[in-house]
Amino acid sequence: LYGTLEVRARIPVLEGAWPAIWTLGSQWHWPSCGEIDVMEYYRINDVPHILANAAWGNDNNQAVWNSKAIPFTHFTDRDPDWAQKFHVWRMDWDKEAIRIYLDDELLNEIPLSKTINEGTRAAGFNPFTQEQYILLNLAMGGDNGGPIEDSALPMRYEVDYVRVYQK
Repeated sequence: LYGTLEVRARIPVLEGAWPAIWTLGSQWHWPSCGEIDVMEYYRINDVPHILANAAWGNDNNQAVWNSKAIPFTHFTDRDPDWAQKFHVWRMDWDKEAIRIYLDDELLNEIPLSKTINEGTRAAGFNPFTQEQYILLNLAMGGDNGGPIEDSALPMRYEVDYVRVYQK
């Protein structure tokens, strides 16, 4: 609850890869428990993107998203070797906002005044004023990963470190 999360990793960006660094709350069911996507890499309309998101619940128990989807070319145009390097994803989280960075570039800022569940059993509950737990995973295929390149298997999602600094 509140502080900084840093993950230094090299992610797979081949077709079919869907790596993520994310958190979930332990109270309520999804989406009312809250989800913070510090990083998701996947394809939107078959175009690779890096996502920085947060979700909470609405009156239909569906997710309300504050989402930023940055085309992968934003990074590779500046550095064609981006995918071969390790990068630092960081989330700064305090009582006011969640700020998500990639290599010190601010990708998304989510004010906690906007992240209050509506109309569900968890109405009025702000999941981002409660503890969250950390997940790192590599999903493959599906709607967001796309067809898996068999020649790219096995894929590697390399994590150098995960650090949490609590306020």
